[in-house]
Amino acid sequence: MSAPLAERLRPNSLDDYIGQRHLVGENAVLRKAIESGNLHSMIFWGPPGVGKTTLAHIISAQLKRPFYALSAINSGVKDIREVIEKAKSHAFFGTNMPVLFIDEIHRFSKSQQDSLLGAVEKGTVTLIGATTENPSFEVISALLSRCQVYIMKPLEKEDLLRLLQLAMEKDELLKKIQIRILEDEALLRLSGGDARKLLNIFELVVTSAETSGTEEVVITNDYVLEHVQQNMALYDKGGEQHYDIISAFIKSMRGSDPNAAVYWLARMIQGGEDPLFIARRMVILASEDIGNANPNALLLATNCFEAVNVIGMPESRIILSQCATYLASSPKSNASYAAINEAQALVEKTGDLPVPIHLRNAPTKLMKDIGYGADYQYSHEFTDNFKEQEYLPDKISGTRLYEPGSNPRELELRAYLRKCWKERYGY
Repeated sequence: MSAPLAERLRPNSLDDYIGQRHLVGENAVLRKAIESGNLHSMIFWGPPGVGKTTLAHIISAQLKRPFYALSAINSGVKDIREVIEKAKSHAFFGTNMPVLFIDEIHRFSKSQQDSLLGAVEKGTVTLIGATTENPSFEVISALLSRCQVYIMKPLEKEDLLRLLQLAMEKDELLKKIQIRILEDEALLRLSGGDARKLLNIFELVVTSAETSGTEEVVITNDYVLEHVQQNMALYDKGGEQHYDIISAFIKSMRGSDPNAAVYWLARMIQGGEDPLFIARRMVILASEDIGNANPNALLLATNCFEAVNVIGMPESRIILSQCATYLASSPKSNASYAAINEAQALVEKTGDLPVPIHLRNAPTKLMKDIGYGADYQYSHEFTDNFKEQEYLPDKISGTRLYEPGSNPRELELRAYLRKCWKERYGY
C-alpha cells in the first residue's frame, strides 16, 4: 500500500516548500538563519497541516544534520534520554549537531520538558518543537527562554491550489489519472488551511471517482461533500468538527444532560483531542454556568485538570467522565458570569472612578494625615461581621451587579445580601 498523498508530496528543499513566506521566503528571518548555518533551538507554533514537521525535516537535510523525531503522545523521559545519548555520540565523533524534533511538545509534562534543558543549553541537540497550542502557556519558561518561537500561519488559497496542481502534475499515481477540478470551494473549505487534510481529501475523492470507471475525474463541490461525508472520520481536532463537538459538549453540561455530555466527551477522546483542552473547558464551565449554585463544581473541575495533567491517557478518560457527569448533574447559575460582564460594562462606561477615601490604603504617615483610610469600619468588629458602609465610588453608589440565582445555595446568599442591602441602602 502506497504512502498517503501528503507524505508522497513532502518537499525536500526550501525552494519547494509552500507557505510561511514570512519565515522562509526570500530574505526572511528563518531562511537567513538556515542559509548561514547558524541554527538555534526553536518552536513552531501554528495550526495543523501548515508544514511544521516538513520544515523541520528540510532544515535538518539542508544543514546535513542527523535528525531524531519524537512524538509527545507516545514518548517519555526514557526516550528523550536515549536520543540525547545518541546525540552525544555524534559530538564525540565530530559530526554535526543533531536536530531533535518533538511533535506536539505542548503535551510533554513538566518533567519531560525539564529533561531536555541540559541538552539544549549545552548544544548537544538543536531542538525544534511543534505545537498547536500557545507555547507561553504550555512550554516551561526555562525551555521557552532557550528557544525562538516562530508563528506559522494557515495556508492561503493560492498555496492550497498550488498544492493541488503539484499533486496532479508530480505524484506518480495521480498524474496517470485525467483530473479536472471544476469547483474547488468544498475542497478548500473542508481543508481549513490544512495542507495534509486537503491532500487527503483530494486523494479520497479522486480514488472514489476513479473506481467508478469514468475516463475523466471531474471534481465538483457536491461530489466532494458527498464522498467526504461517507468516507472521512467525523472528528478533526484541528477543524470545524473540533469546535462543533466541544460546543455540543459544553451545551450538554450547561443543559444538565450527563448522557449527552459523556457521549460528546467520548467523541473527542476517540478523535484524539487533547485531554487538557477538555479539562480546561470544564474549569471554565464550572464557574461560568454553575458558579455559586454549587461552589464544589469549580474545585472538582480544577482538580480534574490537575489529575489529567499528572495521569495522562488512557486513564484520564475516567477522570474526565466523572467531572463531566458531575458538572452536568449540578444545579446551574450564570450569576457570577453576568456580574463580571455587567461590572466591565460599567467600568467602560464610567472610567476610572476614584476609590472612596475611607477604603484607600495608608502605608505612610502622610497618607494617614490627609485622611486615607479614615472612618473605615472593620466589619469583624460588628454584629454578624457586618457594618453598613459604602464600598463603591460615590458616582455609582448602590449599584447592584451580582444577582444570585434561584437555586437553593444562591437563595441563601440572596437572603443574606438582602439583609445587608437593607441596612446599607434601605431597600
